[in-house]
Amino acid sequence: MAWNIPGKKSNGNGSGQPPKNPWPPPRRDGGRRGGGGGAFDGIADTLRNLFGGGGGGPLRWIAVLLVVWLVFNVFVLIGEQQRGVVLRFGQYARTMQPGPHFKLPWPLERVIKVDATSVRTFSNTVPVLTRDENIVIVSFNVQYRVGDPEQFLFGTRDADEVLQQTALSTVREQIGRSTLDTALNARGPLSVAAKTALQASLEAYRTGLVVTELNLQDARPPEEVKPAFDDVNSAQQTNERLVNEARAYAAKIVPEARGAAARARTTADGYKAASVARATGDATRFNLLLDAYRNAPDVTRKRLWLETVEDVLAENRKVVGGDGRQLIYVPMQGGQGGAMPSPMLTPEVMGAVQATEDPAPARNTPRPTRDGARR
Repeated sequence: MAWNIPGKKSNGNGSGQPPKNPWPPPRRDGGRRGGGGGAFDGIADTLRNLFGGGGGGPLRWIAVLLVVWLVFNVFVLIGEQQRGVVLRFGQYARTMQPGPHFKLPWPLERVIKVDATSVRTFSNTVPVLTRDENIVIVSFNVQYRVGDPEQFLFGTRDADEVLQQTALSTVREQIGRSTLDTALNARGPLSVAAKTALQASLEAYRTGLVVTELNLQDARPPEEVKPAFDDVNSAQQTNERLVNEARAYAAKIVPEARGAAARARTTADGYKAASVARATGDATRFNLLLDAYRNAPDVTRKRLWLETVEDVLAENRKVVGGDGRQLIYVPMQGGQGGAMPSPMLTPEVMGAVQATEDPAPARNTPRPTRDGARR
């Protein structure tokens, strides 16, 4: 039988007890025990027990909020690109590196996060007067980052503004110490010097900034005088081209000249040696001939005359007439001109030839006969 039939006092089991309610009684908070609360109800019960169970009022929730606030205020998470500057009662205490950290709750300690890894940029274009009193327009670019978070926050009033003003001053100083040609054509060393000077100034001003790069991107004359500067640059390039061509020609012609000089020197040395040797031989031969002439003058004179005539007549052919006065000159075959005609010699030439053939002086005495010559 159903348990809720009107007029029935029994609970259906034969006993006199009232029937049981199948639903659990309501809880003090308006909910029901068991059933669909799940994990959330378990957490709520734990918090209630922690703060004294049921009832309580607003103080309990103030305590809960205070605990939550303390948890989130004590825990600090520093990003990878950040550095955390911890202030204790407004004074610098320490620097937090990337990662989770704990600190004292506010107002005891507070953390200022500083972006310390991102690169910042500053660019500008300024007119500068060079050492040789020329105006040049210089464009430069500075890249920097935060190196010391403490000095960046508290070392100076505005570190970025200080860097900009210092960069302008440094670039003007480096260009002002240089000539116009250096500013236009040698900006690399000037960039290195300007970077070093700028970093030294930033450290002296306690900005906490580190210069990673400083480039003098462009240096040009003012527009009013640009055509004249272009002409000067063109002349310099022409001068460099001509100098390079002259050096190339010198590098080519100098070895040839040195080789020709060495060859001429070697030829002269050979000619010198040959001439000295020939002269020495001639002098020795003459001395020997002189000694022979002193020992036998007649014989030596005769021998020299015969050798001379032999040398003269060996290269020519002669036809002598029967009367001893007709002389026909016949050149030898060969030579450069080949065979030449045999002209008749004039009387003067024949007289000279006869005088050469007869070395003895002319005498008035008649010539000896053939028999007498034999005797």
